[in-house]
Amino acid sequence: MLENSHSIYKFEDTLFPPKITLQIKGKLFALNEPWIMGIINSTPDSFYDKSRTSGKEEDFLEKAAQMIEDGAHILDIGGYSSRPGAAPVSEKEELKRVIHVIKSIKDRFPDNLVSIDTFRSEVAKEAVMAGADIVNDISGGELDRQMLDTVGGLGVPYICMHMKGTPQSMQNFSDYVDMEKEIQYFFSEKINKCKKAGIKDVILDIGLGFSKTLEQNYELIKNFSYFKSIQLPVLIGVSRKSMIYKLLKISPEEALNGTTALHMAALINGANILRVHDVKEANETLKLYKQIYT
Repeated sequence: MLENSHSIYKFEDTLFPPKITLQIKGKLFALNEPWIMGIINSTPDSFYDKSRTSGKEEDFLEKAAQMIEDGAHILDIGGYSSRPGAAPVSEKEELKRVIHVIKSIKDRFPDNLVSIDTFRSEVAKEAVMAGADIVNDISGGELDRQMLDTVGGLGVPYICMHMKGTPQSMQNFSDYVDMEKEIQYFFSEKINKCKKAGIKDVILDIGLGFSKTLEQNYELIKNFSYFKSIQLPVLIGVSRKSMIYKLLKISPEEALNGTTALHMAALINGANILRVHDVKEANETLKLYKQIYT
């Protein structure tokens, strides 16, 4: 149990943790096994070019259909590249990139879950109105002070990621005294703020690659189970990231094998959701994990 004068969220570690469920637009979803989130980037500059779509309806619908067939539980739609050094995108442009994509996907696949990857409250609001079921915020509400209250009013689950700084400056903020404890403290305060804002379901993302060095990313995967004591679903986003291709001295296009290895490590250490570019391969990894560990 972790407490101090700031009224931090209390963590409890029990032998039999409660079942993890999400309430999404009146339906109850149980995470009885790990989920896969497929990445669809409606951007021209995401670091992995095969994750990008042209913006043409037939292109992103084809990509969405393939991901659903391959086993994606959630499709994550983003219109603002968060890679280091990416150029800023206006709110108007971000909305232009994502809203029509969400509407078309939900019209074609109404029973499949869609998340909006944004740190802007207005984009989150418009996206949910267009059909999005989950808000995925890389800043944990730090880059838009209206985000938590907005999501609370929308009544959808919220993915809260740990990051310091902005996508443009985050790599300058990788100094920690005790990284795991500092990230846990960040989450404890955010969970309290989410509850006060009326957000009922929070998913945590430790933010691999965001304000962390290569070595720190691997430390977090090694100690991933540390965050399971919070007893909330935890997402991991490691797919084809620079922590893989820089270590192996390869390109993002060659980083699938390394991604698969780290997905298995994350599953063994308790990841509930894998955010991935390659749904088929992630689903195969999940099936092998379940065969061994369940």
